[in-house]
Amino acid sequence: MPDSVEDAARVVERLSTELQTRRPGLERRIGYLRGDLGRMPFASDEFREYFEKQFAGFSDNWCLPVAEATAERMKPLGIRLNPRSARADDALYRAWTDAECDRGFAETALVFPSASRSFALVHPNPAEPSLPRVTWEHPEQAIVDYSPLGEARYGMVAWTDGEYDYATLYDGGVGLWRFYRESTDDPALRERWRATDLLGWQPRGEEPYARNPLGRMPLVEFRNRHMLTSDPVSDIQLVMSMQDTVNVVWAYLLNALDYASLPQRVALGAEPPRVPILDENGVEVGSRPVELDKLIRERIMFLSGENVSIGEWKPAALEVFSSVIEHAVEHIAAQTRTPPHYLIAKIVNSSADALTVSEAGLVSKVGERIMFAEPSLREVYRLMALAMGDKRKADRVRFGSVVWKDIQYRSEAQRADALQKKKALGYPLEYLLELDGVPPHDIPRVLAMRRRELEMDPTAKIAAELAATGSPVGDEGAEDGDGE
Repeated sequence: MPDSVEDAARVVERLSTELQTRRPGLERRIGYLRGDLGRMPFASDEFREYFEKQFAGFSDNWCLPVAEATAERMKPLGIRLNPRSARADDALYRAWTDAECDRGFAETALVFPSASRSFALVHPNPAEPSLPRVTWEHPEQAIVDYSPLGEARYGMVAWTDGEYDYATLYDGGVGLWRFYRESTDDPALRERWRATDLLGWQPRGEEPYARNPLGRMPLVEFRNRHMLTSDPVSDIQLVMSMQDTVNVVWAYLLNALDYASLPQRVALGAEPPRVPILDENGVEVGSRPVELDKLIRERIMFLSGENVSIGEWKPAALEVFSSVIEHAVEHIAAQTRTPPHYLIAKIVNSSADALTVSEAGLVSKVGERIMFAEPSLREVYRLMALAMGDKRKADRVRFGSVVWKDIQYRSEAQRADALQKKKALGYPLEYLLELDGVPPHDIPRVLAMRRRELEMDPTAKIAAELAATGSPVGDEGAEDGDGE
């Protein structure tokens, strides 16, 4: 841990340099996710020269639906602290709702598999300790440094505001340091900073150091799968190159629609047109052929010959382009385990069972992403409990179970049939409500409604009383009742 302002400034500079190294890759992946990169890296040089400006900004975005297919099924409903109860913790649920974490985690579930990482920062709330604040940080503005054992040694949030760069360094669970410096790209100035003790960073505020009230690293990283290395992998890395391919094919197709979708005429046997060359007084002193580029843009072609005639060729067949695009999208679906009907809307008389089978790969993929996200999400809940001043609850969160919304989409008929069969096997109502996807905080309310219904049903009330006393219910009891 830093023992001085100078030591803390060196850590900030090291993490800032690493964050700057990450940013180009993060910006590229986020740009593809947003669909704002209309590049054509696989087009020929000649095609780019003529048409790159025409298709600037165009992007047939396949990265977004691939990422959304996973993110939309990752919805935490709370955390269960007691393994013998179906109920999620009410206090943490209220704090989660107050901090608008449903929205924040929905964005994180979209960003961290795509950009490979994302972050959450938990803050105590002195005004209302039972409702801590949680902010969800962009991966371009946050970084966590780990020890060889995988423990978070440092965390830093950095941002630029006007003329200055700002950084807040969290040194494990001990304290935090605040710095700022002039925002510049001048290499000479940065070189002079390296010769100083603080590397250009200046303490922010009268007291740059403060104790961390949580006692733990408040910055939590959500990392995608990292294949036993230190760098997580993006789920859309393969889609990006295929998306570039699709965009190039679209550009060729749109260009062909403009040039070759109608019959084209050609002049045969004529000399190419010439334009006059004028001197400074406007007097014609010669001539030169019209530039070939201008002829192409004007949709005119001249072929020299003895006899001039006019010919034409038929419109080009454009179906081949759409076929290539469809095959590319099918490759995207296979590589990313995204159901084909999510990307190409071609569902004809498909049964519910067939759709369930087609989504099996996506369900498995979502389960894997939940496995990567759950430890970090559990840590967020733990920090929230610490920010609420409940250390006992924070210790219980370590072994709690995050409750997720069902990741398998089923029709109401399928779900009802399965629940009815489980009820016949003797499954209790409370567990059936869990399987039905009722949020944990709503289960007690549903059970209370069920009890009131039974109390209002005289037949059910008599049966319950007889069951409690052990009296048999048979024909003789019915006859005695009728006689009375």
